[in-house]
Amino acid sequence: MIALRIEDIRQFTAKLFVGETFDHFLIKEAEIVTFNVFTIDGHIRQGYYSEEELEENQMEELSSWKMIRPYCFSLIKGKKLPGSFQIVLQMPPQAVDKFVTGHQMPLKADQVNGLYLNIRYEEGKLFCVTGTSVSIFTLDKTLDMEWDQAVRSFLKKNEIIFQEE
Repeated sequence: MIALRIEDIRQFTAKLFVGETFDHFLIKEAEIVTFNVFTIDGHIRQGYYSEEELEENQMEELSSWKMIRPYCFSLIKGKKLPGSFQIVLQMPPQAVDKFVTGHQMPLKADQVNGLYLNIRYEEGKLFCVTGTSVSIFTLDKTLDMEWDQAVRSFLKKNEIIFQEE
């Protein structure tokens, strides 16, 4: 797990809320504080969509950031900055499979519960914190190190300037 302080908050939030940079992630949860506290649970409610809609839109357990992003943007846009926000993004299961296989991990893809990017803005500072979850006990930190490096590379590729804390 690493904490990365984002240098250019305006540029980052534009990429997060307006651009498509983070659209391939799923959203686990979000909390946006403006004149109220708005909480979003990214889990798709069973029964809301038909089986055809779920299959057609390739929806599984969590909503995509692409689907939820316009709602979150509508909460923060305006003349005043939000008081704070916290967004937990998760790599989709298919991408986890590819990530684990491509990095020759000592774990199997089905042992990885999630690869997370926690985005937190408060008191005028914005941080991205990495996180992993596995279903077995292991002392091996290969997954953590590879995910940390993948997030660094993702930010650099998208020209997001950061400092490690």
